[in-house]
Amino acid sequence: VMNDIITTMFNKKFMEELFKPQELYSKKALRTVYDRLAHASIMRLNQASMDKLYDLMTMAFKYQVLLCPRPRDILLVTFNHLDTIKDFIRDAPGILNQVDETLRQLIETYCCLSDGEFQLIRQTLLIFFQDMHIRVSIFLKDKVQNSNGRFVLPISGPVPWGTEVPGLIRIFNRNGDEVKRTEFTTEANYVTPLREGSFELYGDRVLKLGTNMYSITRPVETQMSGSSKSSASHRKENINPNPLAKEELNFLARLLGGLEVKAAEGAEKGFRLNLFTTDEEEEHAALSRPEDLSYAMINIEATQ
Repeated sequence: VMNDIITTMFNKKFMEELFKPQELYSKKALRTVYDRLAHASIMRLNQASMDKLYDLMTMAFKYQVLLCPRPRDILLVTFNHLDTIKDFIRDAPGILNQVDETLRQLIETYCCLSDGEFQLIRQTLLIFFQDMHIRVSIFLKDKVQNSNGRFVLPISGPVPWGTEVPGLIRIFNRNGDEVKRTEFTTEANYVTPLREGSFELYGDRVLKLGTNMYSITRPVETQMSGSSKSSASHRKENINPNPLAKEELNFLARLLGGLEVKAAEGAEKGFRLNLFTTDEEEEHAALSRPEDLSYAMINIEATQ
């Protein structure tokens, strides 16, 4: 299952299209891509489990982008994602090469960007996620998310690489010479990072954002707060439909339709993944879905 999903995700043609300069995908387009990738293997999820998986993914990524010490560290988060994916397929050299090639493209495309450009990327991503406030139990238990679904920004810990620990004010004259220093105390406990994370193909990323957030065994569930169900986190986007939306979705479908998974003869046609504790809980979630989320399973025909 992992091999099939990762092979589809890092399909060469799809990656080439993703790396072309373009506007950020719409929420509907992103969900279409996600549905297609999740069903690229024999695994199947019904709508309620799919919603839960998608909500968990979006909130986890929002958390990672929001807590990046500096905008450039978004790239280290992405490298952590790809490093973990490589661990899944380390016994499949062909697929591993696909992921390594994507890493090389990321390094070539983004490592040369300025801090200002990374700040624009970070702001663009946060604008995309700003109305999503879905409560996730793992974040609630770790006190990094409030009961209203908003994340808590830490005021202690390592400062961004290349900056100093707060506590000193320097005053300069018009010639740029330092003329006075004033120290002040802070309530937070700041520390200087020991080293910068590696932006190479292989290396220690140092930053832990983007690594496995389930490293401690505990029950996890995604809960949608009552306000967020009716709020902008799942609002209807097509009050005034974008005439290009259909073409955009069709294009994504063509890109993601290049690989069809063939089941071996005699093998089971597939298996269903349930992200809820019981089937009854999943069925109840499906019945209580907001109307603006109700749509049929997307079947993409990409043979032509």
